Amino acid sequence: MARKSTKENKNIYQRTREALDLTREEASDLLVTMSPERIEKIESERSMPHPDEVLLMSDQYKHPALCNYYCANQCPIGQQYVPEIKVKDLSQIVLETIASLNAMQRQKERLIEITVDGKITGDELADFVRIQEELEKISIAVETLQLWCERMLDTGAIDQTQYEAHKKSKL
Repeated sequence: MARKSTKENKNIYQRTREALDLTREEASDLLVTMSPERIEKIESERSMPHPDEVLLMSDQYKHPALCNYYCANQCPIGQQYVPEIKVKDLSQIVLETIASLNAMQRQKERLIEITVDGKITGDELADFVRIQEELEKISIAVETLQLWCERMLDTGAIDQTQYEAHKKSKL
C-alpha cells in the first residue's frame, strides 16, 4: 500500500492527483503513457511536464485549470502572453464581467475619441492604458467563464451532449 505524502509545498499536479485520492501508481494506470517515476519527477519539480503530459493530466484528472496553469507559469511563450486564470464561482465570474462591461460602456466614447485619428497622443495615453486594462479584465473574465464551463462539463454538472447541441444550433 502506498503511503501518503507529507511534503508541505506540493505543486498543482500533486495536489490535483491527491485530491482524487490517487497514488502515483494509480495515476500512472489512468494516464497510461506516464510512469509513476515520471509523475514523481514532475510532482517533485525535478522535471518540467511536457505540454502533452499536461493535456493528459488535465483530461484524465478532469481538471482543465492545469492547462492554464502550465501555459501561464511554465511555458516560456505562455508566460509572456497567457494570464493565469483563478478558478471562481459562477456568480463571481458574472459579477466581475458585468462590472467590467459597465466600465467599458462608460469608456466607449473616450476610446473612439482617442483612436479616431489612428494615433495615440501623449495626452490620450493615460486614458488609453486605463481602457486597455479594462479590456484585459473582460478578456480574463471570458477565459475564467470558459474554464468554469470546462470544469462543469468534465464533472458532469453540465450535460456535454446538450451543451454541444446548443452550441451547434447557434452556428
